Amino acid sequence: MAAAISGVLRGAGRRMVDFLMPPACPVTGERIEAHTGLSAAGWGAIHFIDEPFCDHCGAPFAVDYGKGVLCPSCIAAPPAFDRARAAIVYDDASRSLVTGFKHNDRTERAEIFGAWLARAGRALTQGSSPVLTPVPLHWRKRLDRRYNQAALLCEPAAARLGARYESDLLVRVRATRQQHSLSSHQARWENVAGAFAVRGSRAQRVADAHIVLVDDVLTTGATLSAAAKTLKRAGAARVDALVLARVVKGGVGAI
Repeated sequence: MAAAISGVLRGAGRRMVDFLMPPACPVTGERIEAHTGLSAAGWGAIHFIDEPFCDHCGAPFAVDYGKGVLCPSCIAAPPAFDRARAAIVYDDASRSLVTGFKHNDRTERAEIFGAWLARAGRALTQGSSPVLTPVPLHWRKRLDRRYNQAALLCEPAAARLGARYESDLLVRVRATRQQHSLSSHQARWENVAGAFAVRGSRAQRVADAHIVLVDDVLTTGATLSAAAKTLKRAGAARVDALVLARVVKGGVGAI
């Protein structure tokens, strides 16, 4: 009964929000039926990432070079995670979607983003029993933002993939500057070096596990590599990364 009443109240609340602030596509600004959706033009503007792409980091290729091919960045300096996959390209069309979710409380998008993540991450999880865990925020950042956007993505993605969800395998032991505020590749890597630790009570769950780190955006891979190194030092057998969006140097299919 309580659950039914709660559902009715949430539904009434959503209808009131829709009445006061008619839903608009976050990509194009067009009127749409629900705050969680996109217009047809909005869907068309989003660049979903499919093969061909780098076998290691998932950066999309303009042409198919064959299976197992790596991009120049991964050849020169392989990231610490084993593989990474992203749902969409982070560009002018998707930026408002991602930043609204991350910074402006548009958390209702978590379910649809979770579905996009599951589509991108299916190959990472097939044939194994992975654990999905979010990249953590420092407690001060978490207090300021009131939610961890990576955790909101991680839970619905894990449910769709049939994977185990662990919300707190890692802890951020050091406050770091925002990565987007740092201009150089080296500065980004130094910023997150040693920033993570495995939570003591979760150490046994890390040992010999296949862990998939979930985050919102991949730019250089520095944050995910730092977290992956921490998990591997704690005994994880494999650490992959799954992100909502990734920056592609030079634009879609530039490599």
